[in-house]
Amino acid sequence: MQAPPPPHIVAPSEGDGGVRDTVEGIVIPPIPSVPFTAMLSTEVTRYGADGSSMTGVNQRRIARDRKGRVYQERWYIVPKGGKMKSTMNWIQIADPKALTLYNCSTEVHVCDLLVYDPSHGLSAVNPEKGVSAPLPDGQGTVTWEDLGKREIAGIETVGTRKTTIMNSDTMGNDRPLTYMSEYWRGDKLAINLLSIRTSPYFGKQTFTISDLSDTDPDPQLFELPAGYTVNDQRKNPRISH
Repeated sequence: MQAPPPPHIVAPSEGDGGVRDTVEGIVIPPIPSVPFTAMLSTEVTRYGADGSSMTGVNQRRIARDRKGRVYQERWYIVPKGGKMKSTMNWIQIADPKALTLYNCSTEVHVCDLLVYDPSHGLSAVNPEKGVSAPLPDGQGTVTWEDLGKREIAGIETVGTRKTTIMNSDTMGNDRPLTYMSEYWRGDKLAINLLSIRTSPYFGKQTFTISDLSDTDPDPQLFELPAGYTVNDQRKNPRISH
């Protein structure tokens, strides 16, 4: 049986979050010697034109070992407070040394083997730090704020908020549009322990780390599930350096 199209492991252009085939979570750089295991909770709220809202949630396990390999589970987003239970639908294992990425469907027991480009994740090691200023051609403004320090899951984090306001008539909009990205980063682990993003396009997304351990994960997490078929889809790999 052919596996359905896999989700992506990518670094969204403005950091954590975003919408592709799936809701993207936090960016996990594939760096060695900084292992951890944690739970990542996602809450997504979308707003209707009539002012109504719909909120979906999930929780999934993520990990990075001392070799820099990254393990992620993908679980279905289900209605918040509803009776529907979330189930896992993908397992993803990225190896920056072997340059391999396995997307394993738990529904059809197939792992697609792809070329892994670690540069996407490594770009998040040094997060963007901008300067408040007008956008070119009078399109709007970008404002950066230092939010200070805060402890999350036992780790000291530093908070940053970026607010972008697009003026009316710059994107077919009849009024100003506001985009906000707030990150609380734990430099010790090189990840964001809390991320909040709002956008007129996808509403509000919140990603929260909990149950954090900085010990090396169980090595079995990085083994392919027993009995799965592997489809090698690597063709003419192009790795950026």
